[in-house]
Amino acid sequence: MVELRPTVPRGIRVHGEEPGTRPRKPVIEPAEPVDDPTAPRRVIDYALQRRALLTALTGGQAFNGLDACDADPYLLKAARFHGVTTPDACPICRRNADPLVHVTYVFGDQLGHVSGSAVDPLRLDDLARSAGEFRVYVVEVCQRCRWNHLVTSYSLGDGVPRRAPARPRDLLD
Repeated sequence: MVELRPTVPRGIRVHGEEPGTRPRKPVIEPAEPVDDPTAPRRVIDYALQRRALLTALTGGQAFNGLDACDADPYLLKAARFHGVTTPDACPICRRNADPLVHVTYVFGDQLGHVSGSAVDPLRLDDLARSAGEFRVYVVEVCQRCRWNHLVTSYSLGDGVPRRAPARPRDLLD
């Protein structure tokens, strides 16, 4: 006797599922509820690492000043155009003429083409309300001696998962 099988294409049906009940697009699970999308969450402060590095530099351990002062040219350019000056002096060159500059970077899949770029800190509130979740990194930079160190990192966003915005057509690579 020959068995009659349902007319479902091969590879579509999963045992225990009825045909046509499987969703076509993946369902995005809701993230954690967020009361204030502009309030930092999961904050990491790198002050202890900074202090350990500066202690090693002044103590003459395995590091020298050239190893610590190796800022990338793109980081220096971002510090010049997107940085926020601080009242602190550089811990390496100790000059108040060129104070330290904080550069803010954002990273996240839901940011689209903005991810990985330096942004003005005033723009973070708008990004937090328009993106589900992304990570913010603040780097301190001395433009004179090229000292740089990660200051803090934290998460922002409203917690609602969404797709990344389309890349603008006029955006240059």
